[in-house]
Amino acid sequence: MTEALLLDVRNVSVTFDGFRAINSLSLALKPGEMRAIVGPNGAGKTTMMDIITGKTRPDSGTATFKGHDLTRLDEPAIARLGIGRKFQKPTVFEALTVTENLLLSLKGIRSPFAVLFARQSSRERERLAELLSLTRLESVANSTAGDMSHGQKQWLEIGMLMGQEPDLLLVDEPVAGMTDAETMATADLLREINKTRSVVVVEHDMDFVRALGVPVTVLHEGSVLAEGTLDDVSADPRVIEVYLGR
Repeated sequence: MTEALLLDVRNVSVTFDGFRAINSLSLALKPGEMRAIVGPNGAGKTTMMDIITGKTRPDSGTATFKGHDLTRLDEPAIARLGIGRKFQKPTVFEALTVTENLLLSLKGIRSPFAVLFARQSSRERERLAELLSLTRLESVANSTAGDMSHGQKQWLEIGMLMGQEPDLLLVDEPVAGMTDAETMATADLLREINKTRSVVVVEHDMDFVRALGVPVTVLHEGSVLAEGTLDDVSADPRVIEVYLGR
């Protein structure tokens, strides 16, 4: 039933300068579900995320989140509804410490000036400890973000999004440029987040997708080509032809 869905995208299409980037795409996500989105370059993965977050308006179709029509809302309103998005390149405040970055991200926080110069409340200290533990960044809590590894910056940004307490986290190629160890640690992090949040992960790294162990949606030319377990979609002749066989 539709009422049970957190995110419901139906028959959405969008065209840019005559090119149909999204073609009658439908995607449904239940509360607490994690989904991996894969597909060749140009399949529509980023445009799909743009539609969900209000960056791009579809030409036709519907997109609802918790019953709210996303096509009528702007990006800040959608973020306030509870959708957090992490882009591929991490954007953290490199001159600030890990703790200061997380503090700035906390939902309902005071002004940036007050954040950095006022004493933290007990609730803020508690939330910071939770986020540092979640992201495995306790050991570098007082380190400057700019001095951290690429993987650590990715985890910090995920932690900053979690500070906003979203119901749905959209994550775009989180393990690009990571070591194998960082990749597997990121899979652990996202599985931990998925215990309390819904997550959509766009990714090319099949080892990482397998480590997530979640349902997979394959996009091709702006439409859903296949859905199922990674083993199911990997065995689909259409998927092999357009994506895995390349």
